[in-house]
Amino acid sequence: MNWISIASEGDWQKAMEDSFLSPVVVFKHSTRCGISAMVKRQFEREWNYKEDEIRPFLLDLLQHRALSNHIALETGVYHESPQLLLLRNGKVIHNASHNSIDALGLLTQIQSLS
Repeated sequence: MNWISIASEGDWQKAMEDSFLSPVVVFKHSTRCGISAMVKRQFEREWNYKEDEIRPFLLDLLQHRALSNHIALETGVYHESPQLLLLRNGKVIHNASHNSIDALGLLTQIQSLS
């Protein structure tokens, strides 16, 4: 799995722009949290998508907490960790946290909301 890092507001804007081309996943990850690490590993094991299907972005919460807060304000989705945001056409169409994060169900989410 090739994560694309979100480390600036420009990176976040790129993810939003990319969501007009194909769905985008933003995974908010705390590198010091055991639960977040476990959920991320499970997500990576389940990941079976090509980049033109869904583009995966990763936000390190410890290094970029202010950016995470900015994203929460901009999207209206309350911050949690770990958290997954599924973007399509510049909008969050699905979000999940902790054990509700499911890589296998992403296409189902996209198809059900299209």
